[in-house]
Amino acid sequence: METGGNWTKRCAMMVLGILLISIAVGCYRLSGFGVDAFTCMNLGISGFLDMGFGTWQLIMNAMILVAVFFTVRRCIGPGTIVNMVGVGYCADFLCWLVNDRLQIPMTLPLRVAALAAGCLLAALGVALYMDAELGIAPYDSVALIAETLTGGKLKFQYARVAGDITCVAVGVLFCLAGKDDLWMIIGIGTLCNAFFNGPIIQFFRAHVSRPLLNPRF
Repeated sequence: METGGNWTKRCAMMVLGILLISIAVGCYRLSGFGVDAFTCMNLGISGFLDMGFGTWQLIMNAMILVAVFFTVRRCIGPGTIVNMVGVGYCADFLCWLVNDRLQIPMTLPLRVAALAAGCLLAALGVALYMDAELGIAPYDSVALIAETLTGGKLKFQYARVAGDITCVAVGVLFCLAGKDDLWMIIGIGTLCNAFFNGPIIQFFRAHVSRPLLNPRF
């Protein structure tokens, strides 16, 4: 039976993980070096549709959730709903706070720092709330769906890379179709995220989130 302390720890990991992901998405957007793959796709499509980013991301997550329900239903939980609703709007808030409210000029050093923070916080956040096992975002379940449907032959990190590259391609197509500024959603940050996010998530799961959840001492 799960102890109350462990349940509390899992809830804390879930909330912290989703908060870090929200901050990471905002950092990617503030850096101007390109956003993460899923955000790239959603910014491209939302710009094409002239719809708010947070609103479109919620719609996209709801559509993916249907596939998750019929394949890896175990991935659905409180964290799924919190992530679906919270990440897009929290990222919007962070960008508004920095750009409009505080009007902080994003100099090159700050942009580089924002990019580095986005890369690390995104992977750490996903690792924390995945291992909390209280439900994960629909998009983060896509790689698990691929792994499940292939009987484990396609490992999570490779499925994640394939999914991220696909998202980037879709985002670019919609951005070009909408005649928006392509370089605000794709850049070195997007490429770093698409190719390295999966392996970095696995690293943090092995060395941070799992030891935190099940300490040896």
